[in-house]
Amino acid sequence: MPLSSKFLFAFSLFNLAVQPASAAECTSKSGIQTVPLLELYTSEGCSSCPPAERWLSGLTPDPSKVVSLAFHVDYWDYIGWKDPFANTKFSDRQRKTAAFSGATYVYTPQFVMNGRDFRSADNPHLNQVISNSHKLASRAKLSLSAVIQTNGEIVLKASSQAVKPADIKNSNVFVAIYENKLVSQVKAGENNGRELKHDYVVREFFGAYPMYSPINNQNEFNKNFTLNQAWRNRDAGAVIFVQNNQTGEILQSLALKFCNS
Repeated sequence: MPLSSKFLFAFSLFNLAVQPASAAECTSKSGIQTVPLLELYTSEGCSSCPPAERWLSGLTPDPSKVVSLAFHVDYWDYIGWKDPFANTKFSDRQRKTAAFSGATYVYTPQFVMNGRDFRSADNPHLNQVISNSHKLASRAKLSLSAVIQTNGEIVLKASSQAVKPADIKNSNVFVAIYENKLVSQVKAGENNGRELKHDYVVREFFGAYPMYSPINNQNEFNKNFTLNQAWRNRDAGAVIFVQNNQTGEILQSLALKFCNS
């Protein structure tokens, strides 16, 4: 089921003042260490993608260690199967990521770690990269809060603030809504006849939002998103991350699983 087409945006402080009583709230805040962002670019039209997705699904679900997102691209749709989770802007993001490192092509499946191509996606190497990231001091303060209203809607509050003044100008904020335990019965293309299972699938993607606001001359991003009640009982959540728009480097990432009640 797609995300509600109607999203309401407002500043956090305003929404705090006008929200009705909530049924449940869950929150997450970044710490003093850098948490790496692991992106997978994949497609249901790609026969070599299912093993990569199984590997991603098998990772220990600990967002305090690594944040995972799976972007389904649409450039394989032409071969006979249209990926229901694909989006042109996900393909555009992959191409922009490739351009940061000077690459002239994109491919699937592709893992990207902290904005860079990550071809050795085996567990020992991944653990080493995660460990190295955790040794770096956080360069952004992030927070997410999901409040379930009495009418079943979820109000997601996202905020970010750069730690170093030098990072303010070139920092962009992105917010992703992801979903787990998705299943497709593929009826055409390279995976014809297969049942494919997906986790961390990006359903909606918002940004880039500038960290710096010329309106109030502040180094802070605040935005609220309202999701319809259909999201209340789904295995889903949100991710916020900050990326340098000149180098593609990820400064910090944070994940929050939605409350179920």
